[in-house]
Parts: sequence; C-alpha cells; structure tokens
Amino acid sequence: MHAIKKVALATLLSSTVLGATSAFAAEPAAAAAAEEGTAIIVTGTRTTGLKAGDSPAPVQVLSSDLMARAGRSDINTALSLSVPSIQIQTFGNDMTAFHPSVKLRGLNPNHTLVMINGKRRHGTANVVVTNAMWTGAAAPDMGLIPMEAVEHVEVLQDGAAAQYGTDAVAGVVNLILKKKDKGGYISGSVGQYYAGDGFNYELAGNIGMAPVENMYLNLTVQHKVKDYSFRGDLDPRVVSGTTQGATLLSRFPGLTSAANYPYVNRIFGDGRMALTNMFYNMGYTGIQDIEIYSFGSYSTRTGSTYQNYRLPNVVYGQSAVVAPAAGSLASGDIPFPLGFSPLEALKETDFAWTGGVKGTFGKSTVDLSATYGKDVNKVYVVNSANAALYYDSSTATRAGYTPRDVYDGSFTASQFTVNLDGTHELEVGLSEPVHLAAGGEWRRDTYALGAGEAASYYVGTGKLAGGIQSFFGYSPANASNNSRTNFSQYFDVSFKPVAKWLVDGAVRHEHYSDFGDTTVFKLTSRYDFSPAIAVRGTVSTGFRAPTLAEGFYSGINVGPASLSGVFAPNSAGASALGISGLKPEKSTNLSLGIVLNPLPKLTITIDAYSIYLRDRIVQSSGFLGYSNNCKYLPGGFSSSTNLSAALASFKASNPTSACPNSVIVSPSVLTALYNNGVPITSIIDTINGGQSGSLTINSFVNGLRTLTRGVDFLATYNTRALGGRVDLSLSANYNETTVKGTNPPPSNINPDQGIFDKYSKSALTDTTPKWRATFNTYWESGKFSVNLRESVYGPAKLLAQTAQKAEDYYQRVGTMFVTDLEGTFAFTRDIKFSIGANNLFGIYPDKIPAFARQQQFDAASTAYVSQYPSFSSVGINGGYYYAKLGVKF
Repeated sequence: MHAIKKVALATLLSSTVLGATSAFAAEPAAAAAAEEGTAIIVTGTRTTGLKAGDSPAPVQVLSSDLMARAGRSDINTALSLSVPSIQIQTFGNDMTAFHPSVKLRGLNPNHTLVMINGKRRHGTANVVVTNAMWTGAAAPDMGLIPMEAVEHVEVLQDGAAAQYGTDAVAGVVNLILKKKDKGGYISGSVGQYYAGDGFNYELAGNIGMAPVENMYLNLTVQHKVKDYSFRGDLDPRVVSGTTQGATLLSRFPGLTSAANYPYVNRIFGDGRMALTNMFYNMGYTGIQDIEIYSFGSYSTRTGSTYQNYRLPNVVYGQSAVVAPAAGSLASGDIPFPLGFSPLEALKETDFAWTGGVKGTFGKSTVDLSATYGKDVNKVYVVNSANAALYYDSSTATRAGYTPRDVYDGSFTASQFTVNLDGTHELEVGLSEPVHLAAGGEWRRDTYALGAGEAASYYVGTGKLAGGIQSFFGYSPANASNNSRTNFSQYFDVSFKPVAKWLVDGAVRHEHYSDFGDTTVFKLTSRYDFSPAIAVRGTVSTGFRAPTLAEGFYSGINVGPASLSGVFAPNSAGASALGISGLKPEKSTNLSLGIVLNPLPKLTITIDAYSIYLRDRIVQSSGFLGYSNNCKYLPGGFSSSTNLSAALASFKASNPTSACPNSVIVSPSVLTALYNNGVPITSIIDTINGGQSGSLTINSFVNGLRTLTRGVDFLATYNTRALGGRVDLSLSANYNETTVKGTNPPPSNINPDQGIFDKYSKSALTDTTPKWRATFNTYWESGKFSVNLRESVYGPAKLLAQTAQKAEDYYQRVGTMFVTDLEGTFAFTRDIKFSIGANNLFGIYPDKIPAFARQQQFDAASTAYVSQYPSFSSVGINGGYYYAKLGVKF
C-alpha cells in the first residue's frame, strides 16, 4: 500500500509540477541526436566521424541538457544518475568529504580514465584512506569541472588501456567542452535537505565570444556553497544511560550545557564547503585546415568537516584531577570543561592548462599538445588541541598552552603530459578505407607531502596523547617529494573486411621510470547483420601503475580512544611489518554485446563484460595492535616490554575472558608505531581505563586477484505524445566482483590476520549493489516540461563486528526505490524557472541493526553516532529540494 501511494503521488506531481530541463539546454536537435545514438564521438575510436550508435564498443553520450536534469549542477551526480554502471561516493569524512569519487563497473575510481577534450586530466592530491569501498582513490576530481562548461560527456564502458594507457581498465569518461563563440547565460540555484540543513546555493555563468575573426573563446565561472548536515544519534559517552557517561557526568555536571547536548558528536553528516571554478576553452581556425587550441581551469575550495567530539578529560594540565573519588568533581587545570569538537579543514588550489595545434593534411591528421595540471591541498585542524603539548607546558601552578588552529601539512600532485597523435586513411580496395592511427605520450607525475607546524605533530613526554587531536600532523621527517616519468607509444588500425564487419585493433607499449616496461593490446569487432541488429565484442589486456599517492601517502588519525593510520608501502614503518613497496596491476577484459534497432527511434544495447585483475592494489586490512577486546598490557605500554610474551601470558592467565578468537592481534604493530614516533602510550591507557577503542595500522598492498562480471542494458525511445515531445529511457546494470585469490600476509603480522581479511573483502565485494536500474521520462510541450526519474538500487551489505562481544554481523541496505522529479516553466524563450526534488519521498537506508547499536551504546562507542550504513548508494541525508532560475542572452 505504501508503495502504491508513492507511485500515485509521483504521478500526480509529474502531471502538475512545472516541467524540467536544464535552465540552459543544448539545442533540441543536438540533444535529440545524442539520445538517438547519432552523435559523433571521439572516445573509444581513432576513426573520424564515427557515430555513437555505430561504435564497436559501448559508448554512452550524455548531452548537457540531459545531465542538467539531475537537479544539482554537479558532474558526479549527473553521471551516477544517468549511467547505472557508475557509482558515486555518497558520504565521506575527513578530506574525502570534498573529493567524492566515481567508479565504473564496480572497480576502483583509479581504474577509470578521465579526459577533457580527449586529453588526460590530472588526479587529485587527496587519496581516500578512510572509506574501505573507495580506498586508494586519487582519480581526477570531476567536482572541479562546472557542468555549465560541458557540451556533452562520452562514457566508454570498456577497457581501453591499449588506446589511452594506464587508468583506463574499467573505461573512460571524456568531457567535451563548449565551443560557442556568441551568447551566454547566467543561472542561480538554491536548495536544502528536507531535514532543514545542508543549505546549498550556486551562481554560474557562461559566455561565448569571438575576440577576432575565426576565433572562439568560451568562458565559464561557477561559485557554490554547501553547509553542514547532521544525521547522527546521541553520543553515548555523555549520557547517564552508560557506565562511562554516568561517571563522566558525576565529574563534569556542566557538560549537559554543551552545544547540541547530547548530540555533541557531529561527525555523521556533510561538511561545509565553498567552491569556485573557472574554465576557458578557445581556438583559432583562421589558417586553412589548422586549429590552434587551448583550454584550462582554475579552482579554489575551502571546507571543514566535524571530527569526533573530545571529552573534557582528554586535555588537561599537571594540576588537574580528572578522575576524582566518587562524589567529587573534576578540578584543576581543565581548559575545556565542556569538551570540544575538532574540525578538519581544507584549503585547496587546482589549476590546469592545455595548449596544442592540430591539422588535416589530405587524408591525414596530426595533433600535438601539452597539458599541465596541479592540485594542492593544505590541511588544517581547527578548534582542536594538542593534549601532550598542553600537559608538558603546564606546571602545578601554571596552566598549559596549546594552539587551537593548527596547520597539519599539505598534499601536492602534478602531471605534465606531451602528446603527439596522428591518423591516416589508406585505400586498399575494401568497402571503406583502412584507418591507421599512431602516437606517443610522455608524462611526468609528482606527489609531495609537506610538513605541518610543530604543534601538529608534537609528542613530548607521552603522558597524554601527542599530535593535534583528530589528525596527527606531518613532521619534516615524514615529508617527501616523489616523481616518475612514463613514455608510451601506440598503434591502432581499423578496417572493414566487408561492408558489415568492422575490426579495430590497438597495441601500446609503456616504459615507467620506476616499474619498467609493459605491452598491452586490444581487439574490437562489430558485425551488422542488418540495420536492426548488430553484435560487438572486445578482448584486451591492461596495465595500471600504482598512483604516486598510493605509493607514498602516509597519515595517522588520533581518536578519543583510538589510533589508526596508513604507512607508505615503501616506508620504514611498513618495512617493519614486512611490506615492501608496490608493483603494477595487470588485467584482462572481455566483452560481448548486441545492438538492436527494432523500431524507428528505438535503440537497445546489451553488453556483457568480464574484468580479471591480478595483483590488485588495495588498502590492507587494519593490522590490530591493541583493543578493548584484548587488553594484554594492563599495566600500560613500555618500549622495553616483550610484547609477544605479554600477549601469550595474558591469554594464558585469562583463558575464558580475554582476547576472543575473532580478535587477531599483532604486537609488532605497536612496535612499528612507537618506533615511528607515533604516540600510543596514552591511547593504551585510555583503553585500559574502560573506553572502547583500538590501535591499528595498514598500508596499500598488491593483495588480490579479482574477477568482475556484469551486464549493461540501455534502451532509448523518442516520440510525440500528450501534446508534446516524450523521451523515454531505461538503463540497468548487473555487476558482481569476486575475490579469486589473496596474497600472503606480511612476514611480521600474525598469519591468522591475512593481508585482506573478511571485513575488507566484504567492503570490496558486498557494498556495491549487484544490480541497479533507472527509468527516465521527459515530456516537453510549449512552455512546460517535466522530467521524472525512478531509480532502483539492489540490496547491499557490509560485514562488521559488534563492539563488545566481537561477533560478526551484517549491516544491510535493502532494495530502494528513489524518485527524482523536476519541472520548468519558460517565462520567455530566454528566462526559465525550475523546481524539483532529488529523493522526492525522503528515502533513508535501513539503520544498523538494533542489537549491534545496543552494544555500541553499552560500550560508549563513538560508532553509535553513525546510525545508517555509510555505504548506502542513496546516501544518508534523505530528500533534497531545490529551485533554479536561468537567464539566456
């Protein structure tokens, strides 16, 4: 009955709400062409003039007006709503909140190549390390590309490493910029979540001009702001219903007056962000058959995300009494009697430039270009404190000192690429000329970690936790500058042995300064039995070198009673665990598809695929050194203690109550952390004092062999009905990844741990819905239009452990139906107003099971705040409504 009501409401709204296209749509003819498969593509082929509907590989073309119907002017969102095989990261904490990743066909974002105007886009300097489903992602940030600058997007859903090089294992996303030399528009939009938070506004403008004859210059500026949201629960550490909370309130009764009490921990929600993007695209065609072109971008982003709330007893001076006798209040040098909420803050600058010249010489073409891109992320911690610094700077009579806002360090990535590409048509007597293509690419990548200020990494005596609370800063010893070069060459041939049979082959050789040589190939074919039916297929091999971010990133996160982090694979810390660097991945891709045109304006494509990855790079399991479920150092940590002997003795002395079999501990983790200057003593003392927590470390490793198989389905139909134009589309994807083999664990890790445990495996294979479908209806008549989209997401799950008993359970998200509706009214041909909603009925994912949450509550775990699974494909924020106004000139 509830589902029937929702369908009825959607029907009613779609018939009454003002209709929907972009405030500034592409020309109707161009939009229709793209949707009917007649758009000319440049992705997945070196042949000039090839139509999307005739491609031997699956290429989906998304026009600018189609993407704008997504509701939010964000390329990531538009792609995920339009292409079911694309999944967007819907929630992230720390820096990942500002760099949402996109993955294709269930693989990692690093397996998808992103290009602009056919040129490789540089990656972000920020690598995902706090979200197991997207771990290692350092792909190009498409959030820095304003939708208003894009004419259309071509999505190649096929392995293309032999054509374009490393990264193109799952496919290619190629964004084609606008080239208009006259006219323009200005648009504005506002929106927020149904819950009343997450306010979002955007201002954007695009203008085309011709500064001189035979020249086009297209400029785009976008500014957008997004505010915080919160979907968390209360903090069990500060309420009387838990043992720890009752004790804390008896010592700090004023805590109940803290902001948002008892919802003091604001970590579970969106961060705040301000983003400005500027793009240009220009070219000069005044020389016959020659075009001189250039395009580029400049972006700035600032933002902040809440981190775990810190209790009043985390930071104090030497005169403090934070654990007085029963019935007494805490006293002395306690600077934050109401606790505090650290914020992780970002200041980012990103820029890119491409310049080149291309020309046609008879039946040959040549394109020479150079591209440079750089991304700089400066990381700060705001409203925080360094507990060790405060304690060490205090005396029995003088309060301590700690800065509240601290610079943690920086991540910087750059890429410089030079390309030379050529094509030639050769007549050999076949039904069509043979198309030859060849070229080369030279590329230099850099990645650097910059040191922060001393207060961010100060450890001191170790009496209290060192490092700025929430994100341990980078010392000069951790800073690094890294680079590598790559030179590649390719050859491509495409021909038709007979009129209905197309064959395309490519081979590519690459030489990396750090990994040596490799050669990959691709063979693609298509046979048209008639205008109504064709079959196509591909076999290819691929190669992906580790990104420099995967190879050299390191970082430590310090929680209230926990410490987790990442050792760079080639670091001394990783070596102490038995990890020694990374090597490239290798892949084999197979695909087989059918193209049907059973009726005029009806096109159906079905493509099945298989992707086998060897030496797949993953973030290893969290190697556990200590936890509240295995407190084998009851007297605290000492560097002189034989940790392995202490663990064995503790288990022998407590055979029934200590260290369940499901808790696998590697004492070498503590040694590696301590020897690398990481503050562990106070964290262990806090855990021993009764708080739930752990100390873990991991690293990027070549850990797996995986097989990903799936099917893509797309059907489009355009007609006239209900007094206007109607565009219908149905797209679906089935995708399943299985782990076919696991490499052995590092030599100094407990062999029972494994390099990729069952929880990490579940995050990789279970959290992406195995199937998803989207049905879209667009209707336009006169001044009105409506766009209705219904998306269905299959079930997903994640294997986890209960907080107290360390028992396995699944966090599950059931099948979800999500409705998006947008409508537009055109006051004039040039002024349009739109209103709409994403997730119209305010659907939320299923909550984490009650029994697991009860254990989190009883253990006073900060995880209790996160009441929804963060891997949900529809996010955690519920419905979002918006309005847009556009003026064309």
